[in-house]
Amino acid sequence: MQTIEERDIGGVLVRIDRTLCVAFELCIDLAPDVFRFDDEGIVTFTGAGEVPDRARLLEACRACPVDALTVVDEEGRQIVP
Repeated sequence: MQTIEERDIGGVLVRIDRTLCVAFELCIDLAPDVFRFDDEGIVTFTGAGEVPDRARLLEACRACPVDALTVVDEEGRQIVP
């Protein structure tokens, strides 16, 4: 599997750096419709096509204590972390 995963979710680009993820699970607790663990115990995106509430998505990404999740807004600015 690749080390960086990206997905456009509700107009923002969310990146998962799989090399940084240490499976705290905070992102999954806050946005289970977006994030899940894969077979290796590393966070990945769910297959769900639903767009979560943006505030909840950003909160889930900010909760990562090792900054494995990055969010870039519509204008290309990094807003998380």
